[in-house]
Amino acid sequence: MALTGSALFKFLLSSLVWINTLISLTKGEESSGEYRYSFIKPASSFSSVPSSALNGGAKPYDYIIVGGGTAGCPLATTLSQNFSVLLLERGGTPFANLNVSFMQNFHISLADTSPSSASQSFISTDGVINSRARILGGGTSINAGFYTRASSSFIKSAGWDSKLVQESYSWVEKQIVHRPELVPWQRAIRDSLLEIGISPFNGFSYDHKYGTKVGGTIFDRFGRRHTAAELLASANPEKFLVLVHATVLKIVFDTTGKTPRAVGVIFKDENGKQHEAFLSKGPRSEVIMSSGAIGSPQLLLHSGIGPKTDLENLNISVVLDNEFVGKGISDNPMNTIFVPTNRPVQQSLIQTVGITKLGVYIEASSGFGQSSDSIHWDHGIVSAEIGQLSTIPPKQRTYEAIQSYRKRKKNLPHEAFMGGFILEKIASPLSKGQLSLLNMNIDDNPSITFNYFSHPYDLQRCVDGIRVVEKILRSKHFTSFAQCDKKTVEKLLNMSVHANVNLIPKHINDTKSLEQFCKDTVITIWHYHGGCHTGKVVSRDYEVLGVERLRVIDGSTFTDSPGTNPQATVMMLGRYMGVKISRERLGRAAGV
Repeated sequence: MALTGSALFKFLLSSLVWINTLISLTKGEESSGEYRYSFIKPASSFSSVPSSALNGGAKPYDYIIVGGGTAGCPLATTLSQNFSVLLLERGGTPFANLNVSFMQNFHISLADTSPSSASQSFISTDGVINSRARILGGGTSINAGFYTRASSSFIKSAGWDSKLVQESYSWVEKQIVHRPELVPWQRAIRDSLLEIGISPFNGFSYDHKYGTKVGGTIFDRFGRRHTAAELLASANPEKFLVLVHATVLKIVFDTTGKTPRAVGVIFKDENGKQHEAFLSKGPRSEVIMSSGAIGSPQLLLHSGIGPKTDLENLNISVVLDNEFVGKGISDNPMNTIFVPTNRPVQQSLIQTVGITKLGVYIEASSGFGQSSDSIHWDHGIVSAEIGQLSTIPPKQRTYEAIQSYRKRKKNLPHEAFMGGFILEKIASPLSKGQLSLLNMNIDDNPSITFNYFSHPYDLQRCVDGIRVVEKILRSKHFTSFAQCDKKTVEKLLNMSVHANVNLIPKHINDTKSLEQFCKDTVITIWHYHGGCHTGKVVSRDYEVLGVERLRVIDGSTFTDSPGTNPQATVMMLGRYMGVKISRERLGRAAGV
């Protein structure tokens, strides 16, 4: 497709910016590329100069936000318009990270298991390999980019103001969301969904409606990712400080009164040195946790809020006994079918979605296995190029098993990686799990169990979803990629068992048991949520129950994952609550 004059100008300008960034990095001038905004600094630069303002400690802040992710960035940006804000992010920045910034490197970023990676891998006790973000921008820096709003019923059940919700979505969309240009694989999925009855066609839309639609994306037409970190551009630099590589160790409480009240946090910088940051004395000043569905309950536990027995077993001083912290977490199980093609296919992440009345969503990706870096790089056991890998039971996570996988992957022919995936995932899973600490090291992942398919209705919906995928494979609009009769579909099912490279005992020839296929090939799409549920850990205004001056604002408060993909609603929530808190503190006329 030919570029228009304006599009060509944008492309050249974008290229020039990146050339200058790379030159700066080569010269060692990291500040312009890595930090971008004047208020972003490394944690080691934090000054703890004594002040008479509060307990002889450092300069106090109206708000301390823990986690510069999908919710934390828009929340901090909004609050900074009127209040002093300190935003603490344990990871680095996305701005000069090429694996984060370009769609073509999506899988490489996920496969990077180094300590400085933008993603921190973990394996749930179910055996499913997963990732959590460790970078400014959070999940928007490592995800597949699809942008779609929550359903009206989700918004109503959350008790949100619908007018402010719409305004908050629009605030995000105007800054970082784009309309995708469909590649052939995505067009074939769209047309096949409609052919098999996933209708009506709702065109390009952010709204959650039954049928087939094209959603938004945070990737622009040149494949550049625009993360929640770019929302920081709207912040008030006079009242704002962002510290990266700042790992919060615990929340500090004043327990001398009847009710514990948050007064600050203790964090360590990139060199391991500890610092303290404190809230100003005002009763409305708050510590706000936006560390995600794993990080927020994990930090609450480290800070002494959680099940009393569990805390005492780790010698953590109990601030508040709450049995629900870390409980009821859930992950939307996903299963994929790999469709090999007879020619290379253009790379694409999710652009089209089928929202069925069966309680399943159908999406697709293509082309990420055929590049030389995908095949020849040793990505280890978290390799993402052929469906992310998945269920590996703890007892089978041996060194020998990992080496065996690596050897087999290197021997696969290039042609084996040409093709794409059709994804089927469960909406609102009823299977629930829990999170608990393994030790006192905040850098270590906690023990996480999702209990995939423990509820029979989830398993039945997976079967229904795989049957929808089978219909897509046999549809006339998909024949340009693969000619799929019943026998071929069975072969693809068997191939998908292999493609997911599960080290569990497989049922290779049992394609007639779709229930077994679902169990054998379950993976994640990173939509886990819960652990700090509304009504059990936080109030409807996200204030932590039983303590003062502490909130949790992120996906850990959700009972269900909103929409087909949650990032839109999590960013909206950050903006929404920033506006709401500002208005309540300053009055309805507060400018934000």
